Amino acid sequence: MQKSIERISGDSEGVFYEFPAFRFTGADKAAPSGYLQSALHAGELPGVVAIDALTPALNKAEAEGRIKGNITVVPWANPIGRAQYHFGEHQGRFHLGTRTNFNRAFPLLAAPDTALLPDTTFGTADQQLKTRLLQLSIGHDIVLDLHCDDEGLAYLYVHTSLWPAMADCAAAMAIDAVVLWSEDSDGTFEGATIMPYQNVPAGVAKFERRVVTTVEYRGMLDVDGRLAASDAEGLYWLLVARGVIADPALPAPGPFTGFVAPLENIDMMPAPRAGAVLYDVKPGDRVAKGARLATIVHTPGEVGGRTEVFAPQDGVILTRRARRIIRAGEDLLKLVGDKKSADARSGTLED
Repeated sequence: MQKSIERISGDSEGVFYEFPAFRFTGADKAAPSGYLQSALHAGELPGVVAIDALTPALNKAEAEGRIKGNITVVPWANPIGRAQYHFGEHQGRFHLGTRTNFNRAFPLLAAPDTALLPDTTFGTADQQLKTRLLQLSIGHDIVLDLHCDDEGLAYLYVHTSLWPAMADCAAAMAIDAVVLWSEDSDGTFEGATIMPYQNVPAGVAKFERRVVTTVEYRGMLDVDGRLAASDAEGLYWLLVARGVIADPALPAPGPFTGFVAPLENIDMMPAPRAGAVLYDVKPGDRVAKGARLATIVHTPGEVGGRTEVFAPQDGVILTRRARRIIRAGEDLLKLVGDKKSADARSGTLED
């Protein structure tokens, strides 16, 4: 394993940010390659501890000569967000200087060629970071961006062109749900990784074996050794199943047993009033149209001080807020409906 330190210039003199990248060299140039990163939203840590738990298996495979394709691992992908605190509260989702989501505004390239990346020498720190992460990931057949939600199931965002070909990956990772998307105008990392291959002939780009996904490892507080070990096993199984690592003792993944839905089926369920949230449902619950999802206590102790929120259609609860204080208009939860949402607000990778 080779370790490099990637350095990003800050937005003022004397300020720099650093993050490590680990590389495992494969023995077979024709084998698929893999890229894994976590904590692009710097406070989302389940992927960080999963990579930590995965590393011993990668080291063992390397020592035994079983790594066939090149592997690049970036366990702390966002040193800028990792350093951001405001009055003691960590702020790892948006760059405080530009107010841009760290998982937005990635360069969207016309082809998988690092020469097309913009020159960010004089760009802001977050622009430099995004260009560098793309530079590290371009050319890999498997690209995994590890995130988490507030409270939720384990689920994947997958481009429609890669499904159902990626069903074996979802099965290997023991994923509960897959959300399919087709357009990305916001420049998410996943979208920026997919877009360069959209107009390239499959035989040239090896598109048929590509794996690109945003992995949502449950919730912000799901950071413990047991889950990390389980997630690491899933990542290892995926790498074996797709030929990056050789491990004859590991069987092929079985069928994917979770549910699949298009992004357009997601109802985000905004809060009609500000107040305290009393949830009636949790992630994984199946609900019928008209079922009560939550109650907002907005004027406690007063007649009419509660407002109830009901399911607009049949579906499954994918996620909910971890905080129990809500502002009017903030989203309470993600309901994956059986039909297209009438709200149509979800957008591409709204997370």
